[in-house]
Amino acid sequence: MQAGTFMQALMSWIVSTPPSQFVTTWQWAWPISETLHFIGLTLMAASVGVFDLRLLGLAKGIRPGAMHGLLRLGFAGFGVSLLTGLLFISGAPDQYFYNSAFHVKAVCLALMGMNVVLFYRLQFKAVAAMGPYDDAPRPARIMGAVSLVLLIAVMCAGRLITFYRPPAIIY
Repeated sequence: MQAGTFMQALMSWIVSTPPSQFVTTWQWAWPISETLHFIGLTLMAASVGVFDLRLLGLAKGIRPGAMHGLLRLGFAGFGVSLLTGLLFISGAPDQYFYNSAFHVKAVCLALMGMNVVLFYRLQFKAVAAMGPYDDAPRPARIMGAVSLVLLIAVMCAGRLITFYRPPAIIY
């Protein structure tokens, strides 16, 4: 099967699923999903961003271990954004699969995930043991900076998705 034929078949299947039918037929599905998507992104950006800024040396009076509890909100926000993002894709797969801005967003999200895994495997214990006013180890600071850059890239690419829409494809 050729790549183009596979993509057409995949998109035809996606638009036949119940989530696609839901998001394309109920007039409030898309705006409610957009709202939830941005709430999730805000929770993620606020909690992860504040934690990363602490790793970089801001708000030194706060122990990173104490701030770590906020990351649960970030993970919850990511989950909400992931679910609503999947709804968007199910409603208009061609507008995402052929969109360069979406490709950038997906790559940055994958890199963020790898950065999180590396942080928890390599640096979390040292950071959790830090007291207020302690400097984070250099690798943790680098991971925090990478996290912030990727978070900003995800937000920018997500916003650019609407500006780089490919022509609609008939299934």
